[in-house]
Amino acid sequence: MNSKIVTYLPAAAVLAFALSASSLASAAETSTPVKRHIETIDHIVAVVNDDVITRIELDGRLNSVIHQLETQKIPLPPRNVLEHQLLERMVIERTQLQFAAQSGVRVDDVQLDHAIQRIAQENKLSVEAFRAALEKDGVNFNKFREDIRNEIILTRLREREVENRVVVTDGEIDTFLSNQTAQPGSNGEFNLAHILVTVPEQANPELIQTKRARAEQALAQIKKGADFGQISATYSDAQDAMQGGNVGWRSAGQLPGLFLDTLAAMQPGEVSPVLHSPNGFHILKLLDKRGKDVTLVVEQTHARHILIKTNEVVSESDARNRLLQLKERIDNGANFAELARLHSDDGSAAKGGDLGWLSPGDTVPEFEKAMTALKPGQLSAPVQSPFGWHLIQVLERRTQDVTKERLRLLARQAIRDRKSDENYQEWLRQLRDRAYIEFHLSEDAENL
Repeated sequence: MNSKIVTYLPAAAVLAFALSASSLASAAETSTPVKRHIETIDHIVAVVNDDVITRIELDGRLNSVIHQLETQKIPLPPRNVLEHQLLERMVIERTQLQFAAQSGVRVDDVQLDHAIQRIAQENKLSVEAFRAALEKDGVNFNKFREDIRNEIILTRLREREVENRVVVTDGEIDTFLSNQTAQPGSNGEFNLAHILVTVPEQANPELIQTKRARAEQALAQIKKGADFGQISATYSDAQDAMQGGNVGWRSAGQLPGLFLDTLAAMQPGEVSPVLHSPNGFHILKLLDKRGKDVTLVVEQTHARHILIKTNEVVSESDARNRLLQLKERIDNGANFAELARLHSDDGSAAKGGDLGWLSPGDTVPEFEKAMTALKPGQLSAPVQSPFGWHLIQVLERRTQDVTKERLRLLARQAIRDRKSDENYQEWLRQLRDRAYIEFHLSEDAENL
């Protein structure tokens, strides 16, 4: 696959390409002139509520993951083990998509077209050139579109069912900040990899012990020198298992206390013992760690904008043309705030489009780049972002020590991220436990 092609979703998640499903074929040859007869062999490998997963679907996902692991130079687990791990992930994904369909989470073709267009733009290609690049790499474009649709649905589902329900109180922030100096490593950041062996809700003691033994077996293989990424792909139930278990950089506040206490005593390259939490059993590998400078002096920008959102009625060109007309009126003396109140689709419209003082990182990259290029008093040309099209005006700038405010903001985000991750894993476990599932992959599938 072309390594230059990357994909992005609206929530800034990076996606791996899914190869089109492959079929199994058999060919018979006789002593007479060569004649091949190709048969597509397919059968059900899992039943998920009132839906099924087929052998061809599993093979397609398997090919994609093998390519991904090979690209990352992660040793492959045995094929049968990888199949079982992948099938479990497909089951969890299918239960989410079913729940989304039942509860009204949809992504229509217009929204999907906008997402594909943004992905192509991130790759500095037109949609047509992007499609040609995918197909050159053997990726069926229609299949790719549906994969993107499903990824957006899953992102929206998580936002609705988990993230939007997370509440962070001022008391939690105060407690978090007061513990910053007391807890070892509380000001640090950790780059880690993770293996999770989940335990079903209300599991009996025998099953809990079986799961613990599975985690201990994984740890024993790592201690004998096995590659952590390979063991993650073999044993882990985490969503990042097929990426070598890599979690990436996390601030101390984003990590559960159980993890932080363990990581603070570890050196880069070390692997933790098996840790037990309500979600299951964990193994951590510390890849790197660093301190975190909490002093923050930044240049802030006081800006306002007018936003025109695109939808089924308002096209990209319509939105841009409307803003060009508004810009001409403002350039000729019209009042920006009044036009913002009348025309902007943003929540700031009631305040004349005023966004207040913005620090670096407060807005999406497209908006920030355009805003940074403006001088105080200057009005931008129409600027496109994932939210739509903007007219931006910079009112003034200042240099500000925002350490206290930023610390509270970072604390709030860290607590929210930690709660979201924990709640999401618990929600997935409950969704999976409620589903009717039958495995038909092999005779030992019931051991999954």
